[in-house]
Amino acid sequence: TIQHIENLVQQNIYASPDIIMLPEMFNCPYDTKLFPAYAEKYQGPSYKFAQDLAIRYGVYLIAGSFPEEDSDGNIYNVSYVFDNQGKEIARHRKAHLFDIDIANRQTFSESDILSPGNEITVFSTPWGKMGLCICFDFRFPELTRLMVERGAKAVFVPAAFNFTTGPMHWELLFRGRAVDNQIFTIGTATALDTSSTYYSWGHSLVVSPWGQVLNSLDEQEGLLLTDIDLTIVDEVRQQLPLLTSRRLDIYNLIDVSKTKTNKETELSPKKDAVEAIIETTDIEE
Repeated sequence: TIQHIENLVQQNIYASPDIIMLPEMFNCPYDTKLFPAYAEKYQGPSYKFAQDLAIRYGVYLIAGSFPEEDSDGNIYNVSYVFDNQGKEIARHRKAHLFDIDIANRQTFSESDILSPGNEITVFSTPWGKMGLCICFDFRFPELTRLMVERGAKAVFVPAAFNFTTGPMHWELLFRGRAVDNQIFTIGTATALDTSSTYYSWGHSLVVSPWGQVLNSLDEQEGLLLTDIDLTIVDEVRQQLPLLTSRRLDIYNLIDVSKTKTNKETELSPKKDAVEAIIETTDIEE
């Protein structure tokens, strides 16, 4: 799989992408029983592979996600972003674990193996701020809205919806989040592998702030190249001023993690901010 990803990148580098984004759990089968066997320590093989790709091809790279084990033995579903010199510039640990039980159709429990992250991931780019979350995180509208509250103009989502939830909710969620928050939403998903225990829906896509699907794939393996113009975000928000028309006198959303960070900052030395630059070239593996 790892070598196959590099082959795809090499074959399509002629398009001069700014960013390449891989899907969720790109280094292993999406099977909780196998996550411990594939889990790596920080800066392990999958981390190094993604970092080397960024350096070799001079691109910013969102390393989908893979299982990573910390020093205490906790395993996380984690995503990293590297700049075109291979510098780690962002990290997101999946905060909402995929625990579902749809009668007679689909059962899955990431929490049997994985630990949840506790971060809202937003970072600066030359085009504006961006958000990053992983798959099931995107189902929670509060998380996306808090990214927007922190200034995100696009949200990137490595994912792996299945053949139960994918047909019903995949495009609906990306279009809905885009319209409600007036942002670009970009999802990269693993392609269908009928030899796997988990059937991924695929259908990587890019959606505009108007809710229009700008580009998409089907469930088969492919590569999606899409240009986006983030100035459209400001244009849409001026024409349809949803965010500035909210009645914050009768409802509000509290960024608890930011409140905690502020309290911690008062008690500890200030840490450097993490920044990242990302665009919209996606690989569906």
